[in-house]
Amino acid sequence: MSVLNQPFITPFQTAPFSKIKTEDFLPAVIEAIKEAKAEIDAITSNPDKPNFQNTIEALEFSGQQLERITSIFFNLNAAETNDDIQKTAQEISPLLSEFSNDITLNEVLFQRIKEVYEQKEQLNLTKEQQTLLDKKYKSFSRNGANLRDEDKIKLREIDKKLSSLKLKFGENVLADTHNYELHITNENDLDGLPEGAIETARQLAESKEKEGWIFTLDYPSYIPFMTYAKNRMLRKELAIAAGKKGFQNNPNNNEKIVLEIAKLRHKRANLLGYKTHAHFVLEERMAKSPEAVNKFLNELLKKAKPAAINEFEELQQFANKTEEIDILQKWDSAYFAEKLKQERFNLDDELLKPYFKLENVIDGVFKIAEKLYDLHFEEVNNIDTYHEDVKTYLVKFGNGELAAIFYADFFPRKGKRNGAWMTSYKSQYVKNKANERPHISIVCNFTKPIHSKSGNSKPSLLTFNEVTTLFHEFGHALHGMLANTTYPSLSGTSVYWDFVELPSQILENWCYEKDALALFARHYETEEPIPMDFIERIKAAATFHQGLQTLRQLSFGILDMNWHGMNPSNIDNVKQYELAAFKDTNLFPDVPENCMSTSFSHIFQGGYSSGYYSYKWAEVLDADAFEYFKEEGIFNPEVAGKFKNFVLSQGGTEDPMTLYKKFRGQEPKPEALLKRAGLLT
Repeated sequence: MSVLNQPFITPFQTAPFSKIKTEDFLPAVIEAIKEAKAEIDAITSNPDKPNFQNTIEALEFSGQQLERITSIFFNLNAAETNDDIQKTAQEISPLLSEFSNDITLNEVLFQRIKEVYEQKEQLNLTKEQQTLLDKKYKSFSRNGANLRDEDKIKLREIDKKLSSLKLKFGENVLADTHNYELHITNENDLDGLPEGAIETARQLAESKEKEGWIFTLDYPSYIPFMTYAKNRMLRKELAIAAGKKGFQNNPNNNEKIVLEIAKLRHKRANLLGYKTHAHFVLEERMAKSPEAVNKFLNELLKKAKPAAINEFEELQQFANKTEEIDILQKWDSAYFAEKLKQERFNLDDELLKPYFKLENVIDGVFKIAEKLYDLHFEEVNNIDTYHEDVKTYLVKFGNGELAAIFYADFFPRKGKRNGAWMTSYKSQYVKNKANERPHISIVCNFTKPIHSKSGNSKPSLLTFNEVTTLFHEFGHALHGMLANTTYPSLSGTSVYWDFVELPSQILENWCYEKDALALFARHYETEEPIPMDFIERIKAAATFHQGLQTLRQLSFGILDMNWHGMNPSNIDNVKQYELAAFKDTNLFPDVPENCMSTSFSHIFQGGYSSGYYSYKWAEVLDADAFEYFKEEGIFNPEVAGKFKNFVLSQGGTEDPMTLYKKFRGQEPKPEALLKRAGLLT
């Protein structure tokens, strides 16, 4: 039997990465599905009358081994993939889709759940048990349990196809990302670039046995080039390469996949009795309906667009004045915005980076978590990892008890997708009176330390944007670490998707506060704390181009709703459809070679379909919530205690608005966000 199908004999039952081979996964999943089916059979064949314990609770705790195996596998597929893992993913995904349908379309099981559900008023359940019962019933009724037999077969076929298409979409984006490199041999083409970006590019070229410097589409390479490189033609080349992922005449083209996913999702929603995929998804969100989401996006658009137009025109004039650029293009945006920001605030990333050494920022976010929530972090070396770059920590409560195991994976490499995310290898739950603690991970793509033969070594120094990214993902991690619920499917980040970004986005606010920065922002060479003047400039610059940034985020949310909130059956051209969706938010000239949808992994591979608006939705929540912290003090123990007890620890045990009001005492008001963004007129 595979190591994956046995209890893990490791510290804290952590994943035994070094003992797992790629070829172990498929047989392990097949075996775990067999075990999970036996657990389901035990529920359906139980001669006793259905009740909460023998049906709902039994179902909740079934398939736990399968859950662990697949969490390990799909996390590796995101952070440390290769051809073999991707091939295995294509074999495993249909099996999991089929198994999921075997459960939700199991009539005997559904009848037992329905019987418990129909007598819920008489059962004297706790709030969490009521929520679990509602969720279990809806997971069946919303996924085909009430369908006719022939429609159940159609649903199975759709789900199987969708799981395979989503994987292929992600593989194609990753392939196009890694297939491109900008190879520079003329040193003059590096003009404007920071020393660290040049050295990293030189080392990459050296590792590939090439002369000169290599830049890639990985963010730590791409962003500095687009922000600082003076050579406009090379910025254009790199920007177009980034924008045409999944939109090229090669085997990685995603156009047909995008259309097929959108159409299958619509077909699935119709089959289940919903008007569109968005109607299906949003029924289980705070927003409740596409109409509410569109109203929310359009109201913000109304507030942000005048500011965005002013900012765009100012940027165009600045570009014209400084470098005689007649028409501002997308590859000019970051470059001239950085120049204008430097002129206005005398502040740039290169000025700030020496104060944000990665190790110091990690230490800072740990200190903030300790001050707010009495958590203590200890780096350990006895926990197995999937790559030597991954750091591991024991996280303990103030009383010394284990809160969580924490993995941190910070640097880009081949086989790791772009971006940053938080994930979990094991959920928190209570079973047999034991509170099982979670195993939480964050994955980022920051610039690696430079170890130069010439002695010109440098640690990983973060841009301010990367600092906020680390805080963002760590906010998600806190949601996981502080989870304290009975049931795993209601634990940690298992909440409505338009609520899940609140814990992550609120933590970003501490990056702008003097008392928080004083804990960790110090020069990596001199240990001097970040000057007060810099902190004031960081705060002043916080609203810089908020109109343009808001417009950009809204454009993504609007594009998502266009793909999923209406009938896509007649769409035959992805690019043309996208252009129509962007008509009210696009200020830059279109780039014919580029397309956003074909690499929009959030909605076509991840779980954000009909949910991208939730970033902005959660910003309203986080601005309102942080206003409360600022009123009482950013480390106020009473406010922090309320946030921990009513938001972070409660997961999805209650309706999120109920939890928010318990913390805040009122519903959130959008004024706090508009004020913070400088958009209040």
